[in-house]
Amino acid sequence: MIHLENGDVGATPPLEWKFSQVFGERSAGEEVQEEVRHSLNELHIFDIISAIEFDKSGEHLATGDRGGRVVLFERTDGKDHTLRKDLERIDYPVARHPEFRYKTEFQSHEPEFDYLKSLEIEEKINKVRWCQTANGALSLLSTNDKTVKYWKVQEKKVKKISEMNLDPSACMGNGSLSCQNGAVDFEFPPGGIPSLHLPVVVVGHETNLVPRCRRIYAHAHDYHINSISNNSDCETFISADDLRINLWNLEISNQSFNIVDVKPVNMEDLTEVITSAEFHPTHCNMLAYSSSKGTIRLIDMRQSALCDRYAKLFEEQEASSSRSFFTEIIASISDIKFGKDGRYILSRDYMTLKLWDLNMESGPVSTFQVHEYLRPKLCDLYENDSIFDKFECCLSGDGRRVATGSYSNLFRVFGCAPGSNEATTLEASKNPTRRQAQMPSRPARSLTTLARARRRGAEGPGLDSNGGAYDFSTKLLHLAWHPTYNALACAASNSLYMYYAEDIMENGTTKHHQ
Repeated sequence: MIHLENGDVGATPPLEWKFSQVFGERSAGEEVQEEVRHSLNELHIFDIISAIEFDKSGEHLATGDRGGRVVLFERTDGKDHTLRKDLERIDYPVARHPEFRYKTEFQSHEPEFDYLKSLEIEEKINKVRWCQTANGALSLLSTNDKTVKYWKVQEKKVKKISEMNLDPSACMGNGSLSCQNGAVDFEFPPGGIPSLHLPVVVVGHETNLVPRCRRIYAHAHDYHINSISNNSDCETFISADDLRINLWNLEISNQSFNIVDVKPVNMEDLTEVITSAEFHPTHCNMLAYSSSKGTIRLIDMRQSALCDRYAKLFEEQEASSSRSFFTEIIASISDIKFGKDGRYILSRDYMTLKLWDLNMESGPVSTFQVHEYLRPKLCDLYENDSIFDKFECCLSGDGRRVATGSYSNLFRVFGCAPGSNEATTLEASKNPTRRQAQMPSRPARSLTTLARARRRGAEGPGLDSNGGAYDFSTKLLHLAWHPTYNALACAASNSLYMYYAEDIMENGTTKHHQ
């Protein structure tokens, strides 16, 4: 039985998803649209997006890309909609769904080279996480494979040079300039210079957003960082790589505590690695991490300094008769997310989404099939490395729905409330419903895609769940759910798509759902 907040009982109506906004959309080989380039003030957010995150209030959205940049967006609807005129209040209509605009961007990480290990460190942003806002400044953590950085973005008033501190006409006797053969010589008066010309700096009304790196947390991971997560105490955070999880204090950058270490004495005995880690949303002493074996371990930091023992283990047992060469590969969990109330954990492996109740370790309370139609093609997926793609997942703020991405830039939304059979598939595009219609085959976008579809056939495993030929070269790996609205932000390649949903009523009409 899935717990619903606010005492709601029964199945919830399905949602009708609608396209809202797009930032940076362009097709392969096309130039960036002039109106898009102009709207973003000619700033470059057009690299492949590798991380995405809403802040807790839902007023801001951050993305990271493979170029090491972090781009911030701010919500614009619901602001400045009231105007006083002749002591009369005029209310303007407020947007029915969240709308965002570009705010600023900054270069978070640069490419590096570790000369001791002869290792090139990419600038790609693996994760971004928002920190608590203070004094109007936005704070967030960003990480690449090796280094976590703590950034603060704050508005600063622009300082300008208005004038000199002396009136030029009153200072004619202080000295004179003479020009000889193109060179300027200053002639000192006999009594010296009684006063100097100094610029006067004044603070104007204009403001600029100034990003500043407050802390750099480095040299603590031998392997690639796959997760960072803020604690509910707003003072600490964790960073996780394949074999270790470290605990940091936001104010201390030169010291961290290793709280989880799964590295064996002999690396030949290594059987599993850490794939994702996240703090509990309300209990500052608890965190969970997933593994490549498909398990989730709940850790209580009060038990010991080194959390080598778990408080709970969540694992679904699979029948030995159904095991194959690909069983362990597709069981690997690529992402976990806690629900807002902290009772449920959502996990994503290659084939499914699973919802776990912290009070029930025997198995998931719900399993949602995402890639079941790809099971006959696991050999091909292994050969082209697609089977190792890491898809993220997210939950709605009310806990009634879950979402994840797929190939061909598709994303899927499932209802997880009792009695719900909601399962929606859309393509990240300006027309998200164009993939809904069932058809024998989807027209290929290129000759390469057409040839691939012909090799696989027009029916059976060569089609996705909507009847279209799937494309492994386009995949929606990163997405985030707005904390208070039914709104999704999806990252498809170098484009950021925004969607919102409305309830479908019994009479066929829609109602905005918050």
